[in-house]
Amino acid sequence: MSIELITVLMITAIAVLLIMGLPLAFVTGVVAMGFAYANFGLPGLFLIESRIISLVREFVLVAVPMFILMASVLERSGVARDLYRAMHIWSGGLRGGLAIQTMVVAVLMAAMTGIIGGEIILLGLVALPQMLRLNYDRGLAIGTICAGGSLGTMIPPSIVLIIYGLTANVDIGQLFVATIVPGLLLAGIYISYIAIRCQFNPELGPPAPPEERNLPREEKLRLIGGLALPLGVAAGVLGSIYLGIASVSEAAGMGAVGAILSAAVRRELTWPMLRDALYQTMNTCGMLLWITFGATALIGVYNLMGGDTFVKNLVTGLPLPPVGIILVMMAVLVILGLFMDWIGICLLTMPIFVPIVSALGYSPVWFGILFCMNMQVSYLTPPFGPAAFYLKGVAPPDIKLGDIYRALWPFIGLQLIGLTIVLLYPDVALWLPSVMQ
Repeated sequence: MSIELITVLMITAIAVLLIMGLPLAFVTGVVAMGFAYANFGLPGLFLIESRIISLVREFVLVAVPMFILMASVLERSGVARDLYRAMHIWSGGLRGGLAIQTMVVAVLMAAMTGIIGGEIILLGLVALPQMLRLNYDRGLAIGTICAGGSLGTMIPPSIVLIIYGLTANVDIGQLFVATIVPGLLLAGIYISYIAIRCQFNPELGPPAPPEERNLPREEKLRLIGGLALPLGVAAGVLGSIYLGIASVSEAAGMGAVGAILSAAVRRELTWPMLRDALYQTMNTCGMLLWITFGATALIGVYNLMGGDTFVKNLVTGLPLPPVGIILVMMAVLVILGLFMDWIGICLLTMPIFVPIVSALGYSPVWFGILFCMNMQVSYLTPPFGPAAFYLKGVAPPDIKLGDIYRALWPFIGLQLIGLTIVLLYPDVALWLPSVMQ
């Protein structure tokens, strides 16, 4: 059977099973086992087993549950609430100040958690009611929360970057460093957009009344003091990675311990809170691992049948310059993002795309940042657009899903602007890693 026919049959089988409603993890696993047995017999199933075993032996995988536990504890310890109140003291008087502070809080929470769904839900619970109460433009408030929450893919410790590094065999520490400037660039684009729109049309984001901002000095000091420890935990985790003091896995473990100690010092640590955090950690890790197993098996079988060579020859044979080939890959990622979750896209495409990127002379670290920016776009774009569903779950009943999607289009355009900048100027992503080597 030719590799062309195998490719068509694989894609068709995956599409049919997904349309039937089967989870992606089981779809990829079933298709992998079916094609392995059909082409290699019983030994093909043992090949799948050996590939999965080699994956779970990767020590850096330990970082995933540790970072998720750190994020879960910090989410439940009131850090977002206190951080929002502390920033409200000085930014509430600006036009669009609440939206701007929401974006800054989103960046800080992304550095502490890296879990997009949780961040959007937190901002939806804390920030959205306040902006609606002050008569903010509903579309601006919704877009700010969803776009800010999606920064968790870019700001380390990003689970997306960890999975990409494992899949593409790229140093995760280098990815963490490389994503800082693009992540802050994108946040800066969002803030500039909010500030400019509110400057020309103050009714979009009126300032908060003075009585809400003029807190007693003791209250201000209490808010700032309560944030020192959790912010210090996040800074210590990322700083130890950037400075080479600890590996990603070691820093993740210390971050989880630090988050628990921080919650205890803030008197937020209770057994129900810790139990819920552990439950979320295990639930998220189980989902990630099953999808990883299935996609790893599928790509392993496909490559064993010559699929990687076929796709490489197909892509590099296009009558396009190297940057045109990169654009084709970006288009594929955007299209897949309309229907699939980021982890499935990463595990299915990166083992094929990254060798092509390297063969074209581009940096896989730079391409990893482009991938993360693509996944940010996928978080906002319908019909999948999980950011919209996360926010809908905590938004007032009168905010419909269609209202959320309409509010996201300007921010999708801003994401594409940021993606274009990093695509055309790779040094935006590669400058900081080169300086810190």
